[in-house]
Amino acid sequence: MTELIIKPAQVQDADAISALVNRAYRGESSRAGWTTEADLLDGKRTTTGDVLALLNRHDAVILTGWVAETLMVTLCAEWHADEQVAHLGMIAVEPTAQNRGYGKKMILAAEQLSVERWGARASQMAVVSVRQTLIAFYQRLGYQATGELKPFPYLPEMWQAKVENMQLITLQKNLIV
Repeated sequence: MTELIIKPAQVQDADAISALVNRAYRGESSRAGWTTEADLLDGKRTTTGDVLALLNRHDAVILTGWVAETLMVTLCAEWHADEQVAHLGMIAVEPTAQNRGYGKKMILAAEQLSVERWGARASQMAVVSVRQTLIAFYQRLGYQATGELKPFPYLPEMWQAKVENMQLITLQKNLIV
């Protein structure tokens, strides 16, 4: 297997990142992998504009993982200085390349970057509460539920929920022992 090369995203990667995130979670293409939300939501998960906005922030970094010239995985880390926590999101792996360890490698790289760049004491992520398989994956990486639940965001211009009463559960992992 060709090595995964992880590097910070560049502005010219924004379209590819947006396409990968949407392909990994929404629509029929997402069904090729196990992270699909196709039965939960219709619409887009992100846009190129959202990605560009993140790339222009001083308190966020998008990491990309490449095999040869193909974008395979992406993740956004956002720094929350008041809590000393890095929030991980937009974790997406090419659906046809899932179960190869790319997601785990990317999460571990983001945790290391968060400690080195920001001195993060912990990392967090918000996961749709009905995604038990995904939650179990994150738990195997050391993430635990904090008990914090938030309503799933209502953004009809982006997505439409197919199930009711979804929530976001906060998972956290301590990075400094």
